[in-house]
Amino acid sequence: MRNLLPDLAPWKASADFRRLWKSGLISNFGSFLTFVALPVQLKDLTGSAAAVGAIGAVELLPLIVCGLYGGALADALDKRKLILWTEAGQGLLSAALLLGALLPHPAIWPLYAVAALSSALVSVQRPALDSLWPRIVAHADMPAAASLNSLRWTVGGVAGPAVAGVIVAYAGLGWAYAADLLTFALSLAYIVRIAPCPAPLPHSRLRSSGGTPTASKPSLGAILEGARYAWSRKELLGTYVVDLAAMSLAMPLAVLPFLADELHADWALGLMYAALPAGALLVGLTSGWASRIHRHGLLVVLSATGWGLAVAAAGLCGNVWLVLLFLTVGGGFDMVSGIFRAAMWNQTIPDELRGRLAGIELLSYSVGPQLGQVRAGGLAAWAGLRSSVVSGGLACAGAMGLLALCLPGLMTYDARTNEHAVRMRERRAATAGSVG
Repeated sequence: MRNLLPDLAPWKASADFRRLWKSGLISNFGSFLTFVALPVQLKDLTGSAAAVGAIGAVELLPLIVCGLYGGALADALDKRKLILWTEAGQGLLSAALLLGALLPHPAIWPLYAVAALSSALVSVQRPALDSLWPRIVAHADMPAAASLNSLRWTVGGVAGPAVAGVIVAYAGLGWAYAADLLTFALSLAYIVRIAPCPAPLPHSRLRSSGGTPTASKPSLGAILEGARYAWSRKELLGTYVVDLAAMSLAMPLAVLPFLADELHADWALGLMYAALPAGALLVGLTSGWASRIHRHGLLVVLSATGWGLAVAAAGLCGNVWLVLLFLTVGGGFDMVSGIFRAAMWNQTIPDELRGRLAGIELLSYSVGPQLGQVRAGGLAAWAGLRSSVVSGGLACAGAMGLLALCLPGLMTYDARTNEHAVRMRERRAATAGSVG
């Protein structure tokens, strides 16, 4: 059992990692309340699957633009301050949703406006978050930290939708938005206690600078520098493409309210939203094995294939409990993929480029779900609900088979021998030795 339980080494070694983890847990819980409440409100106001799926469309452009620029900001500014201010901005947006829900006749356009602004803030914040925790965690502990971070997300992902379903059904949308606002306030209390994390000095400039930090300024040139590095790393590109394909083809979230209606199980909507993170939670709670796996790329592809097949199976089922079962299985496969993608990214990317690469990573795992919402909602309106879900899952599984043939570098990646992983391991060891 000890070999299955999560590896707590990062939690024990770093107080700032614990604060960041607790902040994320609270914030994620609240965000999942809104994640359920917003599409339910749009469904009630419009009755249209396409209108619900359009949430993904309005979030897409801010995600792309702000994700890339947010990565450059994370490499140039103090990461803690960037996280702090964007967290406060998201709290203000929750307040706006609360005020709108209290109106006797809520308008539709403010919901899309808040969704777009929230996407922009999350996209600026996420590269700073993703590039901060590798700075406060030992290199060897990064797979364990990736598991713990995913576990944090899934705890909120299970509890948030389940609680949101009850709140929305019995108390109303306003209470869900109010609870989300409260969680942002609690999250900020942890973030302010994290030590400052200024921009790292690029490794190539250490000697010439005399030790004075001169990070790259946020600019198009800085973004392109990160993009060129990503392009030179074919195994990294492979992780981006796999996740983008899996999420854009098989993400069923936009049609879950309509699936619950078809199954005459409105009571199960919160459980449907919670099923995916519930599967991820089960994997996270038994993720001790992840630290002993070295063929990360192979696991990424296999688990993405399992994700697609599980979603297709959920679309074929006419029993709500079987639907919940297969959604849970799919969430477990997605968690495995996420753990090993994060391990590959954070064990091989230099600190001075980590923010910009985190911005690119954000696009790979966030653009996909937004495109997936548009695809699922649009195809459901055109070809039918079941066709949308089943075809997406099968297309995902087929795409993974094709990508496995096209991405040999990803399939053969081994953390023990990969030149970039070895180089980063040596740099971290040298840094630790000089500090000691």
